[in-house]
Amino acid sequence: MKPTLLVLAAGMGSRYGGLKQMDGLGPHGETIIDYSIHDAVEAGFGKVVYIVRESFKEQMEEAVKAKYNGVKTIDGEPLEFVFVTQELNKIPARFTLNPERVKPWGTAHAVMMAADVIKEPFAVINGDDFYGKDSFRILGDWCRKHENTCGQYCIVGFQLENTLSENGSVSRGICTYDQKGNLTDVVEHLEIAKEADGKVYGNNSVSGETHVELAAKALCSMNMWGFTPDYFAKSEKLFETFLEKNINEPKKEFYIPYVVDVIVKEGEGSCEVLSTPSRWFGVTFKEDRPGVVAKFAELVEKGIYPSPLY
Repeated sequence: MKPTLLVLAAGMGSRYGGLKQMDGLGPHGETIIDYSIHDAVEAGFGKVVYIVRESFKEQMEEAVKAKYNGVKTIDGEPLEFVFVTQELNKIPARFTLNPERVKPWGTAHAVMMAADVIKEPFAVINGDDFYGKDSFRILGDWCRKHENTCGQYCIVGFQLENTLSENGSVSRGICTYDQKGNLTDVVEHLEIAKEADGKVYGNNSVSGETHVELAAKALCSMNMWGFTPDYFAKSEKLFETFLEKNINEPKKEFYIPYVVDVIVKEGEGSCEVLSTPSRWFGVTFKEDRPGVVAKFAELVEKGIYPSPLY
């Protein structure tokens, strides 16, 4: 069994200003997704599912077809690609879409769009985040281990200090977990940054506390998850409940952490917190771009990645 990689690429990157999923950052114009797919293939993944918007689906398909032609899995089979769209109107028929709504329904809704094309354990990642080889190896191993299980999920937690931007504050979900390593909560913290004293501070969005010192090595969510296929049915049920309360709210979104939180707290499943030593980076702000370009150049120079990648 080879697990599937689901790439969330429907967002347009409002803070970055454009379709950053297609931005060439590597020495030969490689995108962050290119590196993620390269790492996933090395970690034993066999299929890639893109969640995109209809408006740029054709553009993405053409780019992928040209770029990955001939790429094979570790077993020597052609790497499979599937494209699925996330649109506002993809909701159960009994609900009527609020005409004021312009944004998609969120990450958990995006994952739901792949229910018909994924029947094996799968990983979920953002299209504009670099996660590192170790993270994909850890997640690939977890997926293979859980081929015949239900209700057991995982999140790859990154050390908070390995996820900060030098060009502005960030928001991160800080994970808490029990003695068995199972997730008990993800608390969103806003405006996180390292300050002059070398310590990391942020604002707790739940308690309302501001300028809270955060542990540099606390594990946080970068939206890198592992699920077994039973997740889809549970998510679909929760989405209907969510819409009953929020169908007329134009900005409310249905997020993965919310779904996992409800599943865990209702005893319908568990979520293991996996720790990765990898250092995250991405283009949260336009000012991040030169630093990311330099990091990819350094990784190539050290021989960690070939150049060109494909």
